[in-house]
Amino acid sequence: MTGTSDTFRIGGDLPVTRLGYGTMQLTGEGVWGPPEDHDGAIAVLRRAVELGVTLFDTADSYGPEVAEDLLREALHPYADDVVIATKAGLTRTGPGQWIPVGRPSYLRQQCELSLRRLGLERIDLFQLHRIDPEVALEDQVGELAALQQEGKIRHIGLSEVSVEQTRAAREVATIATVQNLYNLADRSAEELVDYCEAEGIGFIPWFPLATGALSKDDGPLAAASREHDATPSQLALAWLLRRSPVMLPIPGTKSLDHLESNTAAAGIELSDTEFEALARATA
Repeated sequence: MTGTSDTFRIGGDLPVTRLGYGTMQLTGEGVWGPPEDHDGAIAVLRRAVELGVTLFDTADSYGPEVAEDLLREALHPYADDVVIATKAGLTRTGPGQWIPVGRPSYLRQQCELSLRRLGLERIDLFQLHRIDPEVALEDQVGELAALQQEGKIRHIGLSEVSVEQTRAAREVATIATVQNLYNLADRSAEELVDYCEAEGIGFIPWFPLATGALSKDDGPLAAASREHDATPSQLALAWLLRRSPVMLPIPGTKSLDHLESNTAAAGIELSDTEFEALARATA
């Protein structure tokens, strides 16, 4: 990796470099359909591995199915240290449309299909993409626990949950990670980050760059980025890595240049003063 990044062990036994890669942006507009530049998407995924990224986050609903297919095409057979994290629990009816479906039979079906698409015998991290309010939480998480017992998934994760929901899920199964919206500009999941750190649960912040709002040359990080000789995006990622040792940012991009820049953020170390100043600048 351009900058060194320490590692985190998902579930206590699955090491990943803490700065990962998210595949959602590789799909078409509205996270629907294939990428405009198929070969470019493949090149980005392969370059990420070369740069030392080991955690790749995807979902059956990205495309749908497109992102998982791209991962297999680009990286299969996977290097021993590559960890694929996928999700099920959101179905798609069109661009930008997401509908929670947490029926146990559906979650099982999607797990089986993801195994096939990804070319895996076991999924390292299988995440409930959303809790379906129409289905009992214990039934949704319980089905993932059953799949884990059968050896089809290694670790279980949740997405967009509260501390209370995480606690309830942990009554049913061991939860290795949670994935919620969190970045310098939106810290609404602060309590959950603290809970995960205390419990040793990996926290995967999605939209770690606030969909580009934090990367603008005239944005809240512009002055600090000039002082650091870094880009605003790099500082936003460095802040997340500094925020907690369980933080696993997964910035996504279609651009090789942006990929190179993002991974370099792992080499930026912020002092306490710098960390607090960035937090104030974006409050």
